Amino acid sequence: MAEWVNATVKEVHDWTESLFSITVNAPVDPFIAGQFAKLALEVDGERVQRAYSYVNVPGNKDLEFYLVTVPEGKLSPRLHALQPGQTLMITKEAAGFFVIDEVPDCKTLWMLATGTAIGPYLSILQEGKGLERFENIVLVHAVRYARDLSYLPLMQTLEQRYSGQLRIQTVVSREETPAALTGRVPALIDSGELEAAVGLPITAQESHVMLCGNPQMVRDTQQLLKETREMRKHLKRKPGHITSEHYW
Repeated sequence: MAEWVNATVKEVHDWTESLFSITVNAPVDPFIAGQFAKLALEVDGERVQRAYSYVNVPGNKDLEFYLVTVPEGKLSPRLHALQPGQTLMITKEAAGFFVIDEVPDCKTLWMLATGTAIGPYLSILQEGKGLERFENIVLVHAVRYARDLSYLPLMQTLEQRYSGQLRIQTVVSREETPAALTGRVPALIDSGELEAAVGLPITAQESHVMLCGNPQMVRDTQQLLKETREMRKHLKRKPGHITSEHYW
């Protein structure tokens, strides 16, 4: 049974009409970059909860989460409406195995995300622990519209910080945008456009692919990599090439 503690809202930041980040302070246990917590509110006498990945670096007292407002949702509109000083509930202990220590050694680590699932990668990259063993790291953020690239400035700052080790690539599916590829991630892998834009190949011999976000993207990409690149899901008992996290 999860232990819940109260969290005090520090800030709710609107990125677009539907995307926002919420920053809270709470006495949570230490977590590992890439893990998630559950946030909850009491709604009509019922605890409504959802899992959200930490965006912030472990050890930072400001706990940041990146959310999309689902208009008909029970929780996200209420979280969006919170004001500084108000409270919500958070699980004291983080969970999840979408962490760098679970990823085997390889030459190129691909971090593929859709929408708000960019969060765990930002936590991992901001902390920077355990990444020196990869020669190349590729961070791909896929969104519907260019305005949804909320953390692009942070991504660009991280790219500079890693001095050539990290490459970022944005993907926009519903409009054409300079510097971004247009389309869906699986299609861009299938056509070779993603690898051409980044300048690195995705191979079973040299690559590991982390997938986080829309379940359809995760499933389609896994299937594509299995069929065309002979890559398989990574398991502790049977090392592979793909680590995934379904984001809802």
